[in-house]
Amino acid sequence: MVLTDPILPRQRSLTFLDSKLTTTQAPVSAVTSRVNLLDFDEAGLRAFFESIGEKPFRAQQVLKWVFHHAETDIGAMTDLGIALREQLKSIAEIKLPEILREQRSIDGTVKWLIGFHGGNAVETVYIPEPKRGTLCVSSQVGCALNCSFCSTGAQGFARNLTCSEIIGQVWLAAQALGHERNGERRITNVVMMGMGEPLLNFDAVMPAMSLMRNDLGFGFAAKRVTLSTAGLIPGINRLRDTLDVALAVSLHAPVDDVRTQLVPLNRKYPIADLMQACSDYVSEKHKRSVTFEYTLIDGVNDHPEHAHKLVKLLRRLPSKLNLIPFNPFPGTKYRCSSQDRIKEFQEIVMRGGLIATVRKTRGEDIDAACGQLVGKVMDRTKRSERIKLQMAEIAS
Repeated sequence: MVLTDPILPRQRSLTFLDSKLTTTQAPVSAVTSRVNLLDFDEAGLRAFFESIGEKPFRAQQVLKWVFHHAETDIGAMTDLGIALREQLKSIAEIKLPEILREQRSIDGTVKWLIGFHGGNAVETVYIPEPKRGTLCVSSQVGCALNCSFCSTGAQGFARNLTCSEIIGQVWLAAQALGHERNGERRITNVVMMGMGEPLLNFDAVMPAMSLMRNDLGFGFAAKRVTLSTAGLIPGINRLRDTLDVALAVSLHAPVDDVRTQLVPLNRKYPIADLMQACSDYVSEKHKRSVTFEYTLIDGVNDHPEHAHKLVKLLRRLPSKLNLIPFNPFPGTKYRCSSQDRIKEFQEIVMRGGLIATVRKTRGEDIDAACGQLVGKVMDRTKRSERIKLQMAEIAS
C-alpha cells in the first residue's frame, strides 16, 4: 500500500466562538513525530485512516483493541493486516501517561500521581461507594482561574492536557482497579472535577469524553459522565451543542460579591448570566438537572441568609445542590464550617424545595479530597497573563 500523508493532529488556538473549531484534532506528541492514536475520538480516527488510504472501519477495530481488550501494541492487533500494522508502527503509536505513585486511603479512596513528558504530573482519584465507583479526572496541569479556596489554583498553571493524557487517566485507573467493561465495572462514573478548568481545554476534553461515552470506548451513559466548570459561559453554551453529558457548576455563593471573592471568573461571568446559561443547557436536549457545587466555608458563605438566597436563586431551575465541607490545605486562610452550621444550611435549602446532599469527605488522609489536588506543575505560566490571553480568545 502506498503511504499517503496522514491527518496529523495539531495544537490549535482555543476560541469557543469559532464555529469551525473541531473536536477531533489534538497535538502531536512533544517527544515523537508519530501520531498518538489516543488523541482521536472515533470520528477523528476514522478520518485518520481515510487519510492514509484505509477503510474508516479500521477505527472501530483499533478502539476495540485499546478499550475492550486493553491492548496498546499495534503489532498485536491481529485483525489488522500485517502491512497495515507495519505502516501504522512507522507513523503512529498508542502512548499512555505513566503512574508515578499510588496512595490508598483508609476509606478505600485511591489517588494516583500520573506523569507526562516534561516533568508535569496531575492527580487522579477513585472514590468507591457501595453502589458505584467514581473516578475524578484532571484536564489541565494546574489551573489558571485562581479560585481562592482551591489548592490546585495555588500551584499555578503549566499547560492543557491532550486527549490521550485525559483518556489515559481513565485507562490506567481501569487497569489498576481491575475494571472489566463487560464484567465487574469498578468505575461506574467519571467526573471532570480534577485539576484544571475543563472548558478552557475544550479541544482535548471533548474527544476524551466522547471516548468515555462511546460503546467502542468505555461505554458510560450520559448521566454517568459529568463535566464540572467554574462557570465559563461560552464553554457551557458550546458544550450544550457538542456532547450529551451531565453538567456540574462550581457555584459556592448565591451573590456576586461573595462569589467573586471565591471564584474570580465571576467578574466576567456573573451569577445572573451563569443561571441563564444553565437554564438554556437543561431546556433543550439535555433534559436533566444541573448539579451545583457549594463549598461551605466558615463565616464566608455559610450564613442562613446565604441559604435563603440560594433557594431563591435555584428554585425555578431543575437542579441538585451538592454541599461540600471545605477541605483545608497548607497556606489557606479559610476554615470549614461547623457540622451544626452545615446541617442548618442543608435544612434551610431543603425546606425551600431544593434537593441537597452533603458530600462525605473522602481520602482526606492522602490529600485526595475535593480542592486538595496539586500534582506537579512545571514551567508555569504567570496566571494573570494566562487569564488575559484565554479571556481575549474567548471574547474574539
